[in-house]
Amino acid sequence: MDQLSPRALNRATLARQLLLDRADLPAITAIERLAGLQAQAPDSSYVGLWSRLRDFQVDELAKPLAAREVVRMTLMRGTVHLVTAADGLALWPTLKTVVERGFLGHYSREVAGLDLAAIAAAGRALLAERPHTRAEIRTALAPRWPDADPPTLGYAVNSLLPLAHVTPRGLWGQTGPAAFALLEDWIGEPVTDGISLDDLVLRYLGAFGPATVRDAQVWSGLTRLKEVFERLRPKLVTFTDVEGKELFDLPDAPRPDPETPAPPRFLPEYDNVLLSHADRARVIPDGRRVPLPPGNGGRRGTLLVDGEFLAIWAIKGATLTIESREPLRDQDSIAEEGTRLLEFVVPDSEPDIRFGIGG
Repeated sequence: MDQLSPRALNRATLARQLLLDRADLPAITAIERLAGLQAQAPDSSYVGLWSRLRDFQVDELAKPLAAREVVRMTLMRGTVHLVTAADGLALWPTLKTVVERGFLGHYSREVAGLDLAAIAAAGRALLAERPHTRAEIRTALAPRWPDADPPTLGYAVNSLLPLAHVTPRGLWGQTGPAAFALLEDWIGEPVTDGISLDDLVLRYLGAFGPATVRDAQVWSGLTRLKEVFERLRPKLVTFTDVEGKELFDLPDAPRPDPETPAPPRFLPEYDNVLLSHADRARVIPDGRRVPLPPGNGGRRGTLLVDGEFLAIWAIKGATLTIESREPLRDQDSIAEEGTRLLEFVVPDSEPDIRFGIGG
């Protein structure tokens, strides 16, 4: 099998993630192709799409989000993702065990003795009336389970049912509480029987390959995917990394020349490209932690330089500050891209870009 260097893996992943060249795609098409976007911070997906799509404008995401054509919900790794409505309905049945397992692992002591099926049913009835915040859910359910830890009741409903994060939260420049609706009610269509594990793995490889079995497991939160890869092996091509681990990929997926230039890219906090592999060395060679700062998102994040996570950035007012551990090369190109970022996030302002050493 051919061996792929970290740089070859880097360029392949950047190509799949639309980070080598901005794509001329509608936002909904890009979200589907990317297998969703990490979206803990409500505004982060706007910067994620701006970095990936040519001439992206806020309304290209805000309008389909308001129209419920895309939705924020808990899926892969038990974390919040932005996905198309169709993907949300299909992914939940396949990934709900991941979300449930994460909840039970964190609240094992608190849920001991509780009838979780009854709590989920009560939560479903409550949310069928209207969207509720987590605080409203626990307040409504507490009288029925007076001995239960109230926050646990709220998180149980969030983890046992397919829920959508409702707008206006998630619309650029707007605020609102983190409130939840039943996914099928919010979208107006029923949850499906679920995407097959074979199709899920193929979607993952299309967005993040070449990858190992463990990479796919880390991305999804699922376990025991080795047999899925073995079943798919006749349809895939295989490589090894520099450590000899077997990598799988789609035969026709892009694997650019490792020397393909990678322009600077400003990513939002917790971007998919940084989190979706067990071995993150292809984009984080020094193993640094991926920060998740508090806030609505869209004004802080990470910077890729030559395809590698080498700095963090933050916007305060109209000032963009870029902090790295060592002086960054090609600061002129970074500043040009930073100016475009400021024009997107803080339009009609005088851009101010500052480089610093730290973190």
